[in-house]
Amino acid sequence: MASSTSSSAPLLLNGLASSSPSRAQALFPSPVTPSSPISAFTSIRASAQRLPLAPPPRAGGGDGDQDNLVQELRVPDSWLTPAGAAQESEWLRETLHKWLDDEYCPEPANVDISNTAARSYQECLTAKQSDVGEILMKMVGDLQELSYQESFHGAFSAANAAVRLITQRMESSYGE
Repeated sequence: MASSTSSSAPLLLNGLASSSPSRAQALFPSPVTPSSPISAFTSIRASAQRLPLAPPPRAGGGDGDQDNLVQELRVPDSWLTPAGAAQESEWLRETLHKWLDDEYCPEPANVDISNTAARSYQECLTAKQSDVGEILMKMVGDLQELSYQESFHGAFSAANAAVRLITQRMESSYGE
């Protein structure tokens, strides 16, 4: 095998076709120096053994009630009534439309996006879906039905903006 001193030599992988990941070796080019004139490549053997990650530290210092580190984000129960759902969806329609106009530019698609997001939101609330993640997914699905050809938006960016506004409203309502 001819040795090369070029630092732009390609990365060579030896043994990746092997059925065992522990047999895979990566060969990295290494400069030829006076102390090691023979080897132009350094071999690093990949280990198949994976070490588990340490569990994250508990909030509140070891209290048994703190085992659930991820808390569900849910809208307030008062928003799940028919009147609450209607009020919140109208708030979202107005607020999202204004946010889209301010953040990007006023365009006809903003009306369709805010109307669709508000309708989707109201359907979730009247169906007693309080989980913000479920609301987001429903909203994305409904917003994907719109055409974004002449718009700065997409279904995911619009749904994310709507949910961000909803969570900001939730935070402000908890602080009252």
